[in-house]
Amino acid sequence: MSPSIWQILVVGLLVVLLFGRGKISEMMGDVAKGIKAFKKGMSEDEIAAKAEEEKAEQKAIEHQATAKMEAKDASVQKKAG
Repeated sequence: MSPSIWQILVVGLLVVLLFGRGKISEMMGDVAKGIKAFKKGMSEDEIAAKAEEEKAEQKAIEHQATAKMEAKDASVQKKAG
């Protein structure tokens, strides 16, 4: 048993009378702001994750370069000693 068009109109009229037209549009504006804030937060999380990943890669590269330099220094010291 689905609601008829008259029942839907009565419910809609009651909602408008209870909340007023301004209040409904204000609530919809608040919902839109919430969605925008959520999307902004998600994009900031992605940016932060990428920055951390790049930082980790940079540390790995620096560590590899340091290890190679230490190995060269050790081989030079063995030849000199």
